[in-house]
Amino acid sequence: MFCSKEGRVPKMTWDVLNIIGTLAFAVSGAIVAMEEDFDIFGVMILGFTTAFGGGTIRNLLIGIPVEDIWAQGNLFILAFTAILIVFLFPTHWWIRYWNRWGIFFDAIGLAAFAIQGALMAVYSGATLIGAIVAATLTGAGGGMIRDVFAGRKPMIFRDEIYALWAALGGLAIGVGLIEGAWMTGALLVSIVLLRMLSVQYRWQLPKSSLT
Repeated sequence: MFCSKEGRVPKMTWDVLNIIGTLAFAVSGAIVAMEEDFDIFGVMILGFTTAFGGGTIRNLLIGIPVEDIWAQGNLFILAFTAILIVFLFPTHWWIRYWNRWGIFFDAIGLAAFAIQGALMAVYSGATLIGAIVAATLTGAGGGMIRDVFAGRKPMIFRDEIYALWAALGGLAIGVGLIEGAWMTGALLVSIVLLRMLSVQYRWQLPKSSLT
């Protein structure tokens, strides 16, 4: 749990967000690695870097020691177990369901870590802009690392709206609209839903072309 002189992130809220985000990104990283035909070591590396990359970026942004990430022993065991389950299941089963549900796992990780990053920024005394930036980079960080390591165009740069939902979550937390576990849970569901709707209906932000 992160504490500061300004306050603290409630332990239950923090732990739930941490578990949800870590498992979702661990699974997404592992399956992307399998799609790219990585061996078991590569699957583990990509799964772990996806799961813990966002938290590392968050700590760097807010000024928390990065080594705090490595003190989460139980979370590492959970991530390892999830990655191993993905690897051991028949490839055709995972790929078939990944094509249908892969973006959903990524959306869950995006939402959980975006909220977590914004909460840490607020309780560390950051400004509203700081909360928005922390939410955006923490939420999208794991996915960006995964896609870059896999040689793919990061989701944050694709057509469907992605990081904007994390930024809006950070805005809601930064202005004090979200208080308590129920509202935090509602925000997480909202970000996931908006992300999935943006994929389903191909919602895009305005573009400008030089040609």
